[in-house]
Amino acid sequence: MSDWFADLIDQPQVLLLLGMALIGIAYGLIAQWSRFCLLRGLLHRWQHQDSRKLQAFALAMATSLLFTQLARVLFDLDLDRSVFFPRDFSPLLVLLGGVIFGYGMTLANACGARSVVLLASGNLRSAVTLLALALGAGMTLSGILAPLRLLLDGLPLPRLSGVTLPELFGLASSWAMVVLISLLLLVLLAFCFLSCPRCRTSGRRLALDGRDALGGLSLGLLIALSWWWTGWAAQDPFQPQAPSALSFIAPIAQTQQYLLLSTGSRLNLGVVLVLGVFCGALVRALLAKEFRWQGFDSTRQTHFSLLGGFMMGVGGVLALGCSVGQGLSGFSTLALTSFFALAGILLGTRWAMRRHLSSSHPSS
Repeated sequence: MSDWFADLIDQPQVLLLLGMALIGIAYGLIAQWSRFCLLRGLLHRWQHQDSRKLQAFALAMATSLLFTQLARVLFDLDLDRSVFFPRDFSPLLVLLGGVIFGYGMTLANACGARSVVLLASGNLRSAVTLLALALGAGMTLSGILAPLRLLLDGLPLPRLSGVTLPELFGLASSWAMVVLISLLLLVLLAFCFLSCPRCRTSGRRLALDGRDALGGLSLGLLIALSWWWTGWAAQDPFQPQAPSALSFIAPIAQTQQYLLLSTGSRLNLGVVLVLGVFCGALVRALLAKEFRWQGFDSTRQTHFSLLGGFMMGVGGVLALGCSVGQGLSGFSTLALTSFFALAGILLGTRWAMRRHLSSSHPSS
């Protein structure tokens, strides 16, 4: 046993993938159990005046921010090398990508991460959504839509360097960072634990709903754990790579490609993450006896799943991430791109709700 463990330690690339797979399994277990989803939170808040699911997402944001920043200081994590910090970017293009993603997420009734969890629970609508998402992301990353993406990125629009929110305002000192992080945490936690007098569920605080609270807290910790694992614990000093955390747009496209072309291909962090999430959610659904096959009830649902998945793939690439990738992982680094992407996701979701959503839309 000790020899096997020693051999594993001597293979940092294998160790890196194994750790991310375990983090994915944990995410799948927790997300399937807690029904964690930004879209559910927004729909419950805007349609039913119930903020608890949205409070769970806010708690995940606060937890990921706090522990990621602590890990950044304690372990000297170089998060600036991650995908959320491009050399420079167009804020309008990232915002547009977020709008497209949010619109598609609402049509499909689930984001990419939630679709993986739902598929593992037997939801065949999510299979269609994921196939369309992978197609849209692949076409935009390196397929026939890639020239259009490059054309849009090359337009003479305002551009910013891939800095953090504090650095944008010239607040790069340690104390300024502490103050800003403290303010963000205060706002998020206040939203989490203060009841809303206008809500029909006034008085029902997140702390009273253990499943939502524990789900948000645990998933936020997993974000920080993934940064620590990929950025420090499993780094190969001879082949250093950029740290990464949980994100699902490019990884879903990579997973589809790997399933088709695995011969001669190598596993990467995105593929093992998606497969880990699927396996974790599947195990939990089976153990809880919640696995059941579900299909489409109408052509309208099919249309929404196909179009919504494709839009999420395209928009997620333009926005450099999804509701989990930018909303949690990117936000935890205070990357400037994440604030534009998250704003776009909220706008796109609201727009799609007003135009398309009805009581016939399937529940996730």
